[in-house]
Amino acid sequence: MADRVTVIGWDGSPLTAAARSALAAATLVAGAAHHLALPEVPPTAERIRLGSVSLAARRIAGHRGTAVVLADGDPGFFGVVRTLRAPEFGLEVEVVPAVSSVAAAFARAGMPWDDAQVVVAHRRTLRRAVNVCRAHTKVAVLTSPGAGPAELGLLLEGVHRTFVICEELGTEREQVTVVTSDKAPDHTWRDPNVVIVIGGPTAPGGSGEGGGWLAGRDPGAGPRGWTQPGEVYDGPLGEGETDLLRAAQLARLGPRVGDLVWDIGCGSGAFATEAARAGAAVIAVDRKLEACARTDAAARHFGVQLQIVQGTAPHVLENLPEPDVVRVGGGGAAVVSAVADRRPQRIVTHAATRDAAELVGRDLTEHGYQVECALIQSVELDTRAWTETERSVAFLLSGVLPGRAS
Repeated sequence: MADRVTVIGWDGSPLTAAARSALAAATLVAGAAHHLALPEVPPTAERIRLGSVSLAARRIAGHRGTAVVLADGDPGFFGVVRTLRAPEFGLEVEVVPAVSSVAAAFARAGMPWDDAQVVVAHRRTLRRAVNVCRAHTKVAVLTSPGAGPAELGLLLEGVHRTFVICEELGTEREQVTVVTSDKAPDHTWRDPNVVIVIGGPTAPGGSGEGGGWLAGRDPGAGPRGWTQPGEVYDGPLGEGETDLLRAAQLARLGPRVGDLVWDIGCGSGAFATEAARAGAAVIAVDRKLEACARTDAAARHFGVQLQIVQGTAPHVLENLPEPDVVRVGGGGAAVVSAVADRRPQRIVTHAATRDAAELVGRDLTEHGYQVECALIQSVELDTRAWTETERSVAFLLSGVLPGRAS
């Protein structure tokens, strides 16, 4: 095992005395090509071109001597330190950090970033990174080849965002470009780059003059509770939008950051808004212009971002991006069947009668979903006289697709 392992962050500025001292003593140096070309790297040291960090860690673990790993930015922030410290390698490391590429990107843009979401995009996580950009007003995306600004712009079709694209930060070829998301696919961008994605309404109760208290999205912004009283949604709610039914649907779907939720038959926009408040990206669909307008008003009231699509399901669903979870608030068995063809992880819907519930449940089962059905009855009481004021009954159906990530 290496006698000493030092991880040095590099942001293009001159190396610190501690970094130069560690390099001068190194018998093995790992890094990208531009790191290994630094004049401070000893000519006698063994050099490892850093591709797979795991492979480099194995080489370092078997090295007898002093090792240095060079990495861009802060190596402890979505960097190599996590892999090097993995139990299978048994490496204890010292870290000499530099300014992270995210901090540098926001500095170039002249923007604060304590309220930003930060995501890593590669081919496996690109879709989820895009969903975060759909759902949040300020996101920094650490890109990779094949999952860069052009791909982000393509997958954000229908959603307007502004991109601040920072290429090769800290080098002589550094460039900062501001484009709208729909124009990003028209260009070729150099790696490495960081994309700041901004746009959309700001949530109520923002950080204000005094600043925030929690990095990223404040989960306490807005009123407390999974669901809100019906009267805040500017008009009567539909039969499938009662507070308790919405709460049960949210519990079954479990929308979260990185998910894309479809709300089909969005009605007042209550469910779509509440799913968005959980941090998920939401596409709300309804055939009625009035429902789309109410949904937009609800989203603006709560400061969340929704993509609202007017059209009739199931035909309007054909060109929508793949969902993770879906609520079917209207359209019946035909729409549920069309949704199941897209294979989301979870589907919830409701039915007014047992026969209708059985029809939907059988269809979901035929599509390979594990189906649960519950009869939900709620009774509202006037607590001044303890008399019944309203009663609602609905069958809640949920389907879970086995074998998909939960």
